[in-house]
Amino acid sequence: MLKYIRSNIYIALVLRLLIIFLLYTVGRAVFLIFNLNSFTGLNIHELYRIFLGGLKFDLSAIIYVNILFIISQIIPFKFVYNIKYQKLSAYLFYIPNAIGILANTSDIVYYPFTLKRTTFSVFSQFENESNLSKLFFKFAFLDYWYITVFFILMLFLMVWLYKKIKIGLPIISKPIPYYVGTTMMMLVLFWFCIAAMRGGFRHSTRPITLSNAGEFVTDPAEINIVINTPFSIIRTVKTKPLKKVSYFNQSALDSLYNPIKNSNEANQSFNKKNIVVLVLESFSREYIGSFNKNLDNGKYKGYAPFLDSLKSVSLSFNNAYANGRKSIEGLPSVIASIPGINEPFVLGYYSGNKINSLASLLGKEGYHTSFFHGAPNGSMGFSSFVNVAGVKNYYGKTEYNNDADFDQIWGIWDEPFLQYWAKQLNTFKEPFFSNIFTVSSHHPFKVPSQYEGKFPKGTLPIHQNIGYTDMALKKFFQAAQKSAWYKNTIFVITADHSTVAWHDEYKTLLGAFAVPIMIFDPSGNLKGEIDRPVQQIDILPTIMNYLHYDKPYFAFGNDMLKPSENQFVINTINGDYQIIMGNYLMIYRNDKVLKLFNYKDDIFLKNDIKETAQIQVEKMEQHLKAFIQQYNDHMINNDLIAK
Repeated sequence: MLKYIRSNIYIALVLRLLIIFLLYTVGRAVFLIFNLNSFTGLNIHELYRIFLGGLKFDLSAIIYVNILFIISQIIPFKFVYNIKYQKLSAYLFYIPNAIGILANTSDIVYYPFTLKRTTFSVFSQFENESNLSKLFFKFAFLDYWYITVFFILMLFLMVWLYKKIKIGLPIISKPIPYYVGTTMMMLVLFWFCIAAMRGGFRHSTRPITLSNAGEFVTDPAEINIVINTPFSIIRTVKTKPLKKVSYFNQSALDSLYNPIKNSNEANQSFNKKNIVVLVLESFSREYIGSFNKNLDNGKYKGYAPFLDSLKSVSLSFNNAYANGRKSIEGLPSVIASIPGINEPFVLGYYSGNKINSLASLLGKEGYHTSFFHGAPNGSMGFSSFVNVAGVKNYYGKTEYNNDADFDQIWGIWDEPFLQYWAKQLNTFKEPFFSNIFTVSSHHPFKVPSQYEGKFPKGTLPIHQNIGYTDMALKKFFQAAQKSAWYKNTIFVITADHSTVAWHDEYKTLLGAFAVPIMIFDPSGNLKGEIDRPVQQIDILPTIMNYLHYDKPYFAFGNDMLKPSENQFVINTINGDYQIIMGNYLMIYRNDKVLKLFNYKDDIFLKNDIKETAQIQVEKMEQHLKAFIQQYNDHMINNDLIAK
């Protein structure tokens, strides 16, 4: 039998929290065993990675659940050593952790019904049930009595182990050093708790959410092994599940808008060109002069002379838009054709859904797949997302392995990292898919010291950074064109999102989403300009169709090279839908058309014409409803892959 462990209050706190780590790990193992049919093909290496990764999410949940208990133990007062105080504070440990263990245990048998961990929506899901007590009794004591027994055993083990850990009384000879020391320790532990709850304290680290578990899995379904139910509930408090709508029957719905694509109508053989995608941080369309020939009475030059020259030999889309306003919305839009509707996909309720992407589709055709991001590995949750998206090789600041080129905030400066990318591309077996996400055109808008004063300062702080990254792109292409793979490559250049604007044209609801999209083929087969409205989610179907991909796939976007009068651009802002068709922009909220503009004739969006353009309103509303119905259905049903 385990004898008592007597230690100081801080070590005792750590040991007691380790009890919950143990119980969560046991719960994870039992969860996997009971649901093994849902997770076939796992090997020892994958299990090790999943269980090790799970500790990160356990830590976050355990700190959240135990925060009151932790505070009760680290406040800098002597009464924390009082026996009665410790007996009372023990319930701050027992009760919240019992609830957490109950949530984990319940999902062992509830998971097969939902195929995902329970989220915060469970409270609204059952709020109108009048027979909850009967359901609970049947669930706990009849259908799954063995899980109830397991839960009770877990509680017994928790209490038994807790009581085995005793707190030794400190010797306080000098009160002032004691209070100073305990106060400092409290502050340090507070810092640790905040870092643990959010998953880190790096400048570029967002609070971890469900999708971050994708970093540790090969199949999105396995995210449910990595995370725990308390974490899932906590992280979905502010997210809301979508609701199914039934505007159209399935036949009418698919005729209006269908995200299942299979467009190789000519039955041509698959063209295995390399695909290289450049996503440029915050490169608003406004910043590139050749996209804005009419600005400043035709005198505007912009801040990206190399991209101006590249545009002249590329196929450019002069009326292109982002599908979100955040980096974490831009990447899924560009490579997976999943727009950020009301919230980023990777932070949302359905982030664990299986998806296809340029990487996963091309990977199945024998492509080497890679993603490059000069930020610290894990930044923005990109490593997790691209893993779920089927990218096999991730290159970040760790792989670059030279902190001399670190900007001390976001990542490796664009110039050296783009050169690193060019060298790595030379090592990949063709055909390959590679995606880079640049970092230097970001606040606080610094450039390397040797380039201070080398680029136009412009009218906004970001303008010199645009010039710096543009120069880095020029040097990348100069290096790339010397490589054997260059002429067999399609380059896609776009931005993750738009950002601060100087000209009024880019300060409107529409201009706020304006980004460049260019496709450059060194063979010269793709040239010209297209003025139809297009969007980031159109990139995936455009590339797959251009390569004559002959299998069905899923994409919310459409082929930019095959014009249709019914194609539309979609994004959301402040809960409102914005849909663009032809020359018109419609604002829509809660099944109601708010405004309609002819943005070509009314670039500042001053004149609402919805009352005088009813035919256009009805057409756009119909297509928007079709999108909403398809989007909601496919998200809710975890149906983002063509069967």
